[in-house]
Formats: sequence, structure tokens, C-alpha cells
Amino acid sequence: MQKGEKQKKIIFIIGTRPEMIKFAPLILKLRESSFFNISICFTGQHKELLDDTANFFCIKPDVHLSLMSADQGLGSFISRAILELEKVLKSEVPDLVFVQGDTSTVLAGAMASFYQRIPLAHLEAGLRSHDLYNPFPEEMNRVQTSRLASLHFAPTKKAANNLVKEGINKKIWIVGNTVIDALTIGLNKIKSEGEEIYKTKFSSLNFEKKYILITIHRRENFGKPMDEILEALQSFATGFPDVQLVIPVHPNPNVKSKIEMMMGQISNVFLFSPFSYAEMIWMMCNSYFIVTDSGGIQEEAPTLKKPLIVLRNTTERTESNESGLAVLTGSDKNKIIGNMTRLMEDNEYYGSFITNENPYGDGKASEKIIEILNREL
Repeated sequence: MQKGEKQKKIIFIIGTRPEMIKFAPLILKLRESSFFNISICFTGQHKELLDDTANFFCIKPDVHLSLMSADQGLGSFISRAILELEKVLKSEVPDLVFVQGDTSTVLAGAMASFYQRIPLAHLEAGLRSHDLYNPFPEEMNRVQTSRLASLHFAPTKKAANNLVKEGINKKIWIVGNTVIDALTIGLNKIKSEGEEIYKTKFSSLNFEKKYILITIHRRENFGKPMDEILEALQSFATGFPDVQLVIPVHPNPNVKSKIEMMMGQISNVFLFSPFSYAEMIWMMCNSYFIVTDSGGIQEEAPTLKKPLIVLRNTTERTESNESGLAVLTGSDKNKIIGNMTRLMEDNEYYGSFITNENPYGDGKASEKIIEILNREL
């Protein structure tokens, strides 16, 4: 920082583990600069998972609101979050507010920033499924946030084009996705620690055999879609008894009870408590392929060269499908079983998923964002 220049204060509003993962490399690099004064606010939308991930990156919040309560509805959380975040912003008086992605925390942060007339930066801007109710409520959250943001950091050209089509044509930069930056940090840390700690923790698995990593948690898969997905997994597990199915069970009761009831008694299905970020990376690295309805895993799997079956009817991360790095099945039992079976039996099909480069970036997104912030602020 040159003499006479004033520090610029940036507050990061973070509610969930994915937000923490994608913000972490940017926060760590910004803290190396004397030009920026960084403050971090946790809403507590995901408390345990968020705190664990923050600890992994050695990041501590300056404010922890702990807003989530049991069985809290979307409207209740967002209204409370806006009110509490307004208090934080009045106290902190930042030059810029940063939000990431499409969660309820993001929408509340965007609204609170707007009401306080503070410029808003949106990381991972421009993702669209073009179906307001799928994913729900994420599509609406990110569309509304884009209308309120002043700086738009898009991960891909397609995301940037989505913003332009909506009439947003200023302050858009294509920077890649910081999830790849975070993945690089995580892989290096796991390598330095050694893998034995993971093999010991997951000693119930036979690492001489193949395993498939499966994650299910999205709201649009609750109810009948969840039943159909689990029925497909039951059928596959029966047909491939030597293949292990590894499922970290999301704590949401709509997910947890159903998975435990339908999958808990199958001998080659292994249910675990939610993985830490490091454990998830290690499990992805050593899996044969991945079945998921997650957004972040769609971005990480191509770097790890893992075929991906996506349990969603639509996705805002269409680059993976268009590049042949993932296949969408939704909750269609036949599609799920068919693609899982083909990945096990058809080497050429398996290989087609891992030949292309990751469209979400090269691990240098944080550096690009900081260069832009230096110019803009």
C-alpha cells in the first residue's frame, strides 16, 4: 500500500460449508495484502460443517450470528438474517460486502447490503438453470443477488453470458472457480499429513475393492425422488456385491432417516456421518466414480479425473455435461442404474469422462480476483 492510501474494508458473509471452501483461498490471499482489511461474518446456516471447514483453512470469524434453529423455514431464516446482518454492516461499515453462490445466506447478505447502500461483490456469479423452482430456492437466490451486485465474478464464459442476457453488462469478469484453488490447497495439505489417518478412520472399508462415493442432500430430491434414487442404489448394490457404496449421510432429517431406513441393512453399503472437507477430498480421490446431487462436486470431480453421475434434472453447471465430464440422470431409476452399470463394465465409456480439462478453472481464480479488486477499489 502506497503512502496516503486508505485501507479498504471487505466483509465476507458466509453461511455454509461450500461458501467457506470457495471463499477460503481468496481470504487467505487477501490477508497477505496491507491494502485490504478483512472481516468475516458467519450466519450459522451450517454451523458444525462450516466451523470444521474454517478450522481446516485456519480461518476464524470475527462475527458468528448462529441464526439457524431446528426445522426453521426459509422465510424465517432469511428475515432474521437480514435484520442481524444489517446490524453487523452498520457496526463494521465496510467498503465492500462479498457473498458467494446461491444460498439463503447469500440472498440475505445481498438484501442487507442493498438496504445499507454498500457495494456488493458476488463470487460465482451468473450460474443459471433457467428454472426458478429447480434447484429450489437457489435459482431465485442467485437471480435476485445478481440484480443487487455491483461486481460480478463469473466462473465461466457461459455464466458471464447469462448475466449479459439478463441486462447486466457492467463489472463482469470471468475468473474461473475458486473451488479449484481450494482443492489444490486441500490436496497439498492431505499429502503433507499422510493418508494413513484416513485409512485408519475408514477401516471398515476394504480399499482393495472399488467403492463409489454417493452424496444426496438437495431439497428438490426430498420425497418421491429420494425414494427412486435409493431404490436404484439398492438395485445396483444387489447386482454388484463386490462394489462398496459409500454414503456420508446429510444431517437433514428429510435425508437422514430415509437413507438409514432404505440403505442401512445392505452389506456393501457403508453409511458415515458427514465428512470433513479433508475427508471428502480424500474419499473423492480414491473413489472409482461419484454419484451426487451436489453443485461443488460437479466442479471438483473433473480435476480429480472422476466420472460423475448427477442426480438432478437440471443443472446450472452445464459445462460439465457439455464437456462429457458428467451425465444427468435426475431420479430416474433406469438412468441411474444404467449409467452406474455402464461405468463398471465399459472401460471406453469410463475413459470418456476423464479425458477433458476442467472447464471451471486452473486454480488461479483468487489471484485474478485480487488483481481486479486492486483496480476497482
